[in-house]
Amino acid sequence: MKITANEIKPGMIIEHKNDYWNVLKTQHVKPGKGGAFNQVELKSVVKGTKLNERFRSNETIEKAEVDEKKFNFLYIDGENCHFMDNSTFEQVEIPKSVTGEQYKLLKENLEVSISFMEEKPISIELPNNIECTIETTDAAIKNQTASSSYKPAILDCGIKINVPPFVESGEKIIIDTRTLEYVKRVN
Repeated sequence: MKITANEIKPGMIIEHKNDYWNVLKTQHVKPGKGGAFNQVELKSVVKGTKLNERFRSNETIEKAEVDEKKFNFLYIDGENCHFMDNSTFEQVEIPKSVTGEQYKLLKENLEVSISFMEEKPISIELPNNIECTIETTDAAIKNQTASSSYKPAILDCGIKINVPPFVESGEKIIIDTRTLEYVKRVN
């Protein structure tokens, strides 16, 4: 299926240079001179290599045909994550290497979308926002405005992110799973 370069979003699988690529990040750039383009970070589904590519806004890209199914997360054993289809109770095993850092955010019974290409799982998509707990964070520095600075924090799952100065250790927050950035504090 053909799509324009502006429609490329993180999590998509595209065909490019005789390979299948998972879109990791996109950034739309409109320079002062010349035409607009989409700067895209790609990771090869087959080889695992990364590639940064620029697509002009008027270019068309082939979106790969993938089957997406909803699964619930069960557990992690060593190097694999286990998921179950709620309708058929079929279980699927996916190596941690396919999920990247996302496996750290998996919680029991969390519903995810798994993309399959030729019956082989190639990527998982988590809900856009997930609730996490701050394990440790630095103390806020006085006279620092919330808009100007963030401080480092470690989540209960081991992921390091930056949070506003008013967030303390032990608090629950919502993070964006696509960018691993702070969204809001949960009351």
